[in-house]
Amino acid sequence: MTTLDRLLIAPSWIAPVAPSNTVLTGHAIVIDGAQIADVCPLGEARMKHPGVAELALPGHLITPGLINLHTHAAMSLLRGLGDDLPLARWLEECIWPAEARLAGADFVADGALLAAHEMLRGGVTTFNDMYFFPEATASAARTLGMRAALGLIVIGFPTAYASSPGEYLRKGLELRDSCAGDPLLSFCLAPHAPYTVDDETLRRVAVLADELDLPVHIHVHETAGEIERSLAQHGIRPLARLDRAGLVTPHLIGVHAVHVDDQDIALLASRGAAVAHCPHSNLKLASGIAPVARLLEAGVTVGIGTDSSASNNRLDLLGEARTATLLAKGVTGRAEVWPAPAVLRALTLGGAKALGLDASIGSIEPGKQADLVAFDFCAAELQPVYNPLSQLIYAAGREHVAEVWIAGQHVVKMRQLGSAEAVRTIREVVARIPMWHNRVVSS
Repeated sequence: MTTLDRLLIAPSWIAPVAPSNTVLTGHAIVIDGAQIADVCPLGEARMKHPGVAELALPGHLITPGLINLHTHAAMSLLRGLGDDLPLARWLEECIWPAEARLAGADFVADGALLAAHEMLRGGVTTFNDMYFFPEATASAARTLGMRAALGLIVIGFPTAYASSPGEYLRKGLELRDSCAGDPLLSFCLAPHAPYTVDDETLRRVAVLADELDLPVHIHVHETAGEIERSLAQHGIRPLARLDRAGLVTPHLIGVHAVHVDDQDIALLASRGAAVAHCPHSNLKLASGIAPVARLLEAGVTVGIGTDSSASNNRLDLLGEARTATLLAKGVTGRAEVWPAPAVLRALTLGGAKALGLDASIGSIEPGKQADLVAFDFCAAELQPVYNPLSQLIYAAGREHVAEVWIAGQHVVKMRQLGSAEAVRTIREVVARIPMWHNRVVSS
C-alpha cells in the first residue's frame, strides 16, 4: 500500500457526516500521516498546505470509511453452505458440524483474509468480528491494513479453540494484552447469544466490560423461537435476562434485535445500548424484519452489519444499507423514514459510536483518523447526480468504490489492493479455496 506522509485530496463532493446531511463542494481533505489535518475550501487548503501532493478526484464522493458492525469474517469459507434453511436448522445441521471439523487457526486466517479483501473492495474500513481464533483474524486484518474490532468469543460448549467459558475469556484477554498499542485493533467481549451462554458467564462478562471499558457484542432477539425458549427456560425474555446479568448498558451492541417489543426498545434506549442491524441475513434465514424505525425514533444507536458470508451471502455493506432503508420505509408505510443522510450516519458514525471509537473514526473531521472512501460517480448508471447522498444509498454499489484510505494508508487504489504483498497474499488464499471446499464436502 502506498504511504504518503501528506496528501491533499480534492473530490467533487465530501460527505463529512458530522454535521449530518452536509455535502461539501469545492473542498479538500488534507491528510498528514494517519490523521485528517484539515477540511476546507480547495484554494484555502493550497495556501495553508503549500507543496503537499494533490490527488484530484473529479466526479467522486468521499465519505468516512464504512463500518461493518457485525460479521464472522472467517465464515467466508462456508459461503453457500446450508442455504435456504431457517436459523436453528442451518446452525445445528450445517454450520456447527462443519466448524467442529474445520475450524482452526489456518481456516480462520484464510477465511478472514478472503472476507477482508471483499470488505475493503466494498469500502469497509472497520469490521466488528465474532469468531474463534481471533488472533488469526487479527493477523489477516494487519496483512491488509484494515481496522478490526475483535470479538473475544465466549460460547457454552467446547470447540477447537477453547473447552470452557473460562478458557475462552482467558485466551481472548491474553490476545488483547498482546495487541496493546496496535492502532488498528480494538476489542469487544463477545458472548455468542443468551441461548448459548449461561447466567454465570453473562455476569462475568458484564463485570469485565465495566472494568475494562469494552463493548459487549452479542446476538439477541434474532428469532421468535429464541424468545419462546427463553420464556420457557428462564421465565423472562432474552434481553431482560441480559439486563438481569448487568449487560444492558452503553457497552451493549445487540446484534439483530428483530423481535423486540416496546418494552425492549425502551430498555435499549434508556440504557444507551446500540443495535447492529443485519437485514439480508435476517431475510435469508426468515428470522424477520427488525423494527428499525421504532428503534431510531426511541433514540437507539443503530449501525449496520452484514453478518457472515454463510448467511448473507455477500459482505456488501452498501447493498445492506440500501435494503435496510427500503425495508424501513416499506414496513412503516412512510417514505421519509431513515433518509439517505441518516443511513450514511449509521454506516459510519453510528457504528463507530457503538464500538466506542467515535472520537477517532466515523466522520471526516480534523484530528480524526484518515479512514476515507472515494466513490466514483462518473459511471453512466450514476448520472445525473442531483443529490450525492441519495445517489450513494439508492443508486451506487460497491463496484463504484475507487479509492480507500485507512489511517492515511492508501489500501485500495483504482479499485485494486494498494500493495503487491496484499495482492500476492489474496492470490495464495484463493489458490487454497479448493482444498477447503473439498474438506467441507468430503467430511
